[in-house]
Amino acid sequence: MLNSFQTNTTLAIDGRHYRIHGLGRLANDMDTRGIDIRRLPFSLRILLENLLRHEDGVTVTRQDIMALAAWDPQVEPATEIAFTPSRVILQDFTGVPVLVDLAAMRDAMGALGGLPAKINPLSPVELVIDHSVQVDVFNREAASAHNEAIEFDRNRERYAFLRWGQTAFSDFAVVPPGMGIIHQINVEHLARVVFTEKNGDGEQTDAPFAFPDTVVGTDSHTTMVNGLGVLGWGVGGIEAEAAMLGQPISMLIPQVVGCRLTGQLPEGSTATDLILTLVKMLRAHGVVGKFVEFFGDGLDHLPLADRATIANMAPEYGATCGIFPIDVETLRYLALSGRTPATIALVEAYAREQGLFRESGAPMVHPDIQYSDVLALDLGTVQPSLAGPQRPQDRIPLRDAKATFRKALHPTSTDDDRQQAPEMNSATIIHEGNSHTIEDGAVIIAVITSCTNTSNPEVMIGAGLLAKKAVNKGLTTKPWVKTSLAPGSLVVTDYLRAAGLLPHLEALGFHVVGYG
Repeated sequence: MLNSFQTNTTLAIDGRHYRIHGLGRLANDMDTRGIDIRRLPFSLRILLENLLRHEDGVTVTRQDIMALAAWDPQVEPATEIAFTPSRVILQDFTGVPVLVDLAAMRDAMGALGGLPAKINPLSPVELVIDHSVQVDVFNREAASAHNEAIEFDRNRERYAFLRWGQTAFSDFAVVPPGMGIIHQINVEHLARVVFTEKNGDGEQTDAPFAFPDTVVGTDSHTTMVNGLGVLGWGVGGIEAEAAMLGQPISMLIPQVVGCRLTGQLPEGSTATDLILTLVKMLRAHGVVGKFVEFFGDGLDHLPLADRATIANMAPEYGATCGIFPIDVETLRYLALSGRTPATIALVEAYAREQGLFRESGAPMVHPDIQYSDVLALDLGTVQPSLAGPQRPQDRIPLRDAKATFRKALHPTSTDDDRQQAPEMNSATIIHEGNSHTIEDGAVIIAVITSCTNTSNPEVMIGAGLLAKKAVNKGLTTKPWVKTSLAPGSLVVTDYLRAAGLLPHLEALGFHVVGYG
């Protein structure tokens, strides 16, 4: 690589040395040109390091680096750059075609007289099997084991193919069924935050290269990992395959909308309420094709799980990504999720060295960070809400749920009419030999799932506490309701069991049905 700005330097951490492209060195160079890169949002600093590391004079040029360094937050995106993600993450529905194409390339290589084994991903690829679980068995003990057995039988050929791919290709790992939702597994286990790679620039040296973990995935909610400070988003299969084969992704330098969070959530409001509020606010502002970056002293009161919930919903508010900076909360979560002390030390030292670390109590690392627009939300104003009844991005304050339901049920009625008990259509069903009458609005499917919720211990514990109170009051689930609990990972089941809440969920029919 060219290294025309002479940013290649060394970072020492606990006696170990890492090679990095120092943004501080670039800042000094740009200062002489009247360009202050310290004003760049965190997300653009990550992109800037990416360009420095891949500068070859062809795909990434000196002019590309200068264009990003001199980013004008108010200019409509027009400058194209080449972004090379550190890794690719796949789920089984969209990942299988990727593996099929790799296998076809090996066949073609063999037909041409070459060595098929030379066909391998050039970037690390991780495939999480999480989209194949179905709830065939529910409301009984061992429902998860039954569903998993059916899943393996139903997908035997596909799973055998994926197993072959894991052993046949280098840098291709498969997380088997029954482990969890791809995005939660990504946050809990797969995300590096800071990547290390031997000879990343082609030079022969013992010191590994350290650089920001960046990722693209074949699922729109890949953005959940933005909660850890990892820049990434969902892409189509062709883009994922290109990244897997070492090809950069062409993109316009984006506008970045800053979202200042202040205060803290009031008692009774959850991360789900917060994200519904943010979705409504960001959709109203318009962030399609833009990065959203969160900052402000509200982050001091926002645990990693809540950040992941907010980042996860970037597709719902329309942004390319919704990223949080690395800070002490990031480090705390890395320790909680079992990352090694050496990994945590690397993340902290690298992020501080590169100006990617947010100091606790500071609204921004640099007072002059610029955004294309700035929105603000006082977390203390967030009210309990629900989504729907028609679209997930709709937000209904809990206090308005009754009136909203009646309006959805009878849209042509007047407000005065809706104050009265509405007429209900009814139907008679036979369930397990018994006759039941159900009316408009009856719940027939109740499932605790979705990575937006299941990655968040607060809302999952809240569901368990609600179940406990319901059981203690003698409440039961109607017999016609299909009830299920599909946690995002085995960790969720572990802490629900440890808290003594799983039996109460099961008493209401919410047995674990699988992970996915």
